[in-house]
Amino acid sequence: MTRIGIVGAGAAAAAAAYTLETHREDVQVTVLEKSGGLCGRAATRRRNDITYDYGANYVKPDDERVVELLTETLATDGLVDVTEPIWTFDADGTVSEGRDADEHKWTYEGGLTQLAKRLFGRTDATVHRKTRIVTIRRDPAADTWRLEDADGDQWGPFDAVLLNPPAPQTAELLRAAEWDPDGNVRARLLEAVDAVPYRTVWTGVFHYPFELEVPYYALVNTDNAHEVGWLAREECKPGHVPDGESLLIVQANHEWSVDHYDDDPAATLAELAELTAELLADERLLEPDWTDHQGWRYAQPEAEIDPEPLRAAEREGLYCLGDWVAGEGRVHAALRNGLEVGERVADDV
Repeated sequence: MTRIGIVGAGAAAAAAAYTLETHREDVQVTVLEKSGGLCGRAATRRRNDITYDYGANYVKPDDERVVELLTETLATDGLVDVTEPIWTFDADGTVSEGRDADEHKWTYEGGLTQLAKRLFGRTDATVHRKTRIVTIRRDPAADTWRLEDADGDQWGPFDAVLLNPPAPQTAELLRAAEWDPDGNVRARLLEAVDAVPYRTVWTGVFHYPFELEVPYYALVNTDNAHEVGWLAREECKPGHVPDGESLLIVQANHEWSVDHYDDDPAATLAELAELTAELLADERLLEPDWTDHQGWRYAQPEAEIDPEPLRAAEREGLYCLGDWVAGEGRVHAALRNGLEVGERVADDV
């Protein structure tokens, strides 16, 4: 039996686990996730009869394998498509008819976290939540890996380990790893992972007991010069928000998010609501009847990683995966990368 350990339960990890068990009958997959949820930044929350995606917003049809995965391989019950278009706005808040009007924007009635749930549900993988891995150990004599969590519990041995956290958190694991003390494989991999830049996003969630009368699903800032980077209406997603209500997902731009990241959330929400009301020219938006928020310190990678150090580590049984490995902070890119890494592990180990 080939033993695989996966750190993190994001979309790429779920796709890799699914691919591994599709290609091999002799694998045993153990997933160790530090949070209580699945699917990483493709995250969903629920409040009463409302469902909302507060990280990634939807899946684009930019990869044929991902399209096939969503529309043919996985069950399609509850798969929904946002049909309203995405419009744009500039630094002055001028809104214009936008882009991708006919492009699919997929999510689920139960939210994007359904992606990981459905993929893991197609496997025999064991998923341990609230288990934060802090140390990676390589046993060169046995050609295996072991993992240690924050409580001191040991996991393994594993024939291969897959690392799915964002690049900065993967770098922390590599820095503390007991592996390759005399060589340069770890050093070169750490240097490459450390070099991946990230965009920080602070997200505000605003609910209103009325529905906005606008012709778009979302607004995106095209010149990256407005405090708001993205604004989306969850009521455009079938099954998410009851009729006659609005739920806005407002993501601030990187600079604003960094400046406000550690501020009092109530004050930050009030300021973001003011920016939203000004952008949409609607003073009613100053007073939501409830709010939520989430800071994403490592929201989106902004550059590709050098693939050569990744391949060198893979030859020793350590694999990195996620949107940052794909070089594009999108759900479809994470899924595609997970499928590809899963295939390599199935062939290599």
